[in-house]
Amino acid sequence: MIKPSSHRPPTWQCYLNLCKSNVVIEMIFTSTVGMLLAVPMFPPWPALIYGNLGIALAAASAAAINHYVDRDIDKKLNPHRPIPRGYLTPTQVMVFAGIVGVLSMIILVALVNTLTAVLTLLSLFGYAIVYTRYLKRLTSQNIVIGGAFGATPPLLGWCAVTGSIHPHAILLMLIIFVWTPPHFWPLAIARLEKYQQIYADHKIPMLPVTHGAAHTRLHIFLYSILLLVITVLPYITHMSGLIYLAVAVPLGVGFIYYAILMMRRQDQKTAMTTFWYSIVYITVLFAALLIDHYFRITL
Repeated sequence: MIKPSSHRPPTWQCYLNLCKSNVVIEMIFTSTVGMLLAVPMFPPWPALIYGNLGIALAAASAAAINHYVDRDIDKKLNPHRPIPRGYLTPTQVMVFAGIVGVLSMIILVALVNTLTAVLTLLSLFGYAIVYTRYLKRLTSQNIVIGGAFGATPPLLGWCAVTGSIHPHAILLMLIIFVWTPPHFWPLAIARLEKYQQIYADHKIPMLPVTHGAAHTRLHIFLYSILLLVITVLPYITHMSGLIYLAVAVPLGVGFIYYAILMMRRQDQKTAMTTFWYSIVYITVLFAALLIDHYFRITL
């Protein structure tokens, strides 16, 4: 373990770093979209506030457990994290994860509804244990299968407002599920040269390591085509209207364009550009769903 730096950040910041706040913010954005789409106008404020708070705390707990499970890998892969830097001990991290996770369940059960609490707990367990501890080290399709757990926020948001599971909520989850592999794999390719040996040493079968970058680029291309098809479904099922469709199709074509560009250029810069495009893609797509919901245009 790296010795604690003399420039150790404040303790609160060390704990905040455990939460992967940028990921949590994106999750809360999609869960909020799920809440707003679940009702014709605006959801009840208690469900909106307490639902997102409970979901955010559960996500933070899962992220902290991820830090704990991956602490040995992070010595080389993410040496800036609190445990490798010596800012926090593994015990402190797990205590924090436990407290935040329990608080999340209390809020969801007492102030939202039991269904949302159960689904959130399953998502937390799926990501923190099933994916991080097992799937990540078991199969090169780890990010595909594990993506199901990270795709739940819009479903959780919908359930927080309605107390039920709706096909449209499952469709929102499906979009994120299909988006996750072509979002993550470009980053894995961009970092392949730097981290390939680390993944091999720790027996983590990332797809670019086990099957090569060319094979992974092909999969990114195929998933980008599937993603375009899936993102048209909200219009076909009358979940959304023309505003959403006018945004979703160009976005999807853009993703396919970058996937083809990755296959042609085969360099790290294009891979990173594709990765950043994928983040813009999912944000704009869900924003379009929301705008379309309140300003519906149909033929």
